Amino acid sequence: MIAPLLTRLECWLFEPPESIIGRPLWKLTRILRYPYALIRDITRGELTLRAMSLVFTTLLSIVPIIALSFSVLKGLGYHRELEPVLYSFLEPLGDRAYEITAQVMSFVDNVKGSVLGGIGLTFLLYTLITTVQKVEESFNFVWRVEQPRSFGRRFSEYVSVMVVGPAVIVAALGLIATLASTSVVETLSHYRPFDTLLLVLGRITPYVLVSGVFTFMYGFIPNTKVQLRAALIGGVSAGAAWAFSGMVIARFVSSTTTTTLIYAGFAIVIVALMWLYVSWLILLLGAQLAFYVQNPQYLRPGRGLISLNSSLRERVALSIMYLIVNDYRTAQHRWTVNRLADHLELPGAALTPIVDALENRKLLLLAEDDSWVPARDPHAIELNDVLDAVRHETAGPRLSRIRDIAPAVEAARVAEQALLDSLKGKTVAELVEQAKSAPRP
Repeated sequence: MIAPLLTRLECWLFEPPESIIGRPLWKLTRILRYPYALIRDITRGELTLRAMSLVFTTLLSIVPIIALSFSVLKGLGYHRELEPVLYSFLEPLGDRAYEITAQVMSFVDNVKGSVLGGIGLTFLLYTLITTVQKVEESFNFVWRVEQPRSFGRRFSEYVSVMVVGPAVIVAALGLIATLASTSVVETLSHYRPFDTLLLVLGRITPYVLVSGVFTFMYGFIPNTKVQLRAALIGGVSAGAAWAFSGMVIARFVSSTTTTTLIYAGFAIVIVALMWLYVSWLILLLGAQLAFYVQNPQYLRPGRGLISLNSSLRERVALSIMYLIVNDYRTAQHRWTVNRLADHLELPGAALTPIVDALENRKLLLLAEDDSWVPARDPHAIELNDVLDAVRHETAGPRLSRIRDIAPAVEAARVAEQALLDSLKGKTVAELVEQAKSAPRP
């Protein structure tokens, strides 16, 4: 019963009736595709599993991360400036938020320089790098990136972020505090509606900082180029969701005593784990939204298996060769898989096997800038070569010889020979030249 309804909803969102195209309702369907895709991804369970994995990783690494970040600021005498930030993160836990914040700050006060020397420092850095590696793997999973950073890049980039990041946050908080204490702001605070406006700004500042941190993570952590627009939309949306979920959990903690009665002293642990899980899930959903904003062709299939029929594979292969041969001499476009996918409005997951097949047949060559160029003179690449590359590609182990049915085999042979004869001698270069010389309508 539910499956047919979901199928109809998907068709309405991605194949709207022609009668609504160009109207406000059509624009609404384009917006609703994003929450539909995110809800579908949650129900499939892959993001929730990774969020739970990150909760476990956080429990193991929270002490080293706090020790490194806060100890750097402690050496500068500014570690107390991060106390409000830590409290705002733990605020949904209710009355225990202040207690946990005080315990963390007491821990930081007790950290001595000797703890960060020798073997202790090595273990701390190893734990930090492996933790961020886990986060990077989750972000790369969302962004369909198979090649992670090298260990050297992880060490240099992540440690620098953990050292510089808290300092940047402290500087931002200091700047905000300085602006808030200026005579102009103090004077405006006595007049309406500026007093209300300043109060609202003071309350939303922590969430703006959270959105900024999320935006930075979406642009920095995935081992691929992320557009600022995509990262910003994902960061702001995740920041708003994080603020809303924090209010919901805070209301839940303050309005119910059932959890306390059942779990007694473990209640705060249970609520903290739940808040960690929700926070990681929101972070991953924001990354998923950023990915869809940058790659809208994935909205419908998601992470599902994308398969093209043989006719479409042939058409796409010819289109790829045409685009690359047409532009490689003038450098008008440097065609990467992502640019080809955007231009052809196809998911990269469906395009990659076709490009790989063309490369295996020595028709395409990957340049140093990750763009594709013809592997040989386009005048020597026949259209039949292109079709043959994708028609006879084998995925997985080869099958043993199957029993031939003579009439069927003969019919297939005649059809294939007719196709070969119709394109015999025609090259990709001729296809491009023919298109250029054809009169435009």
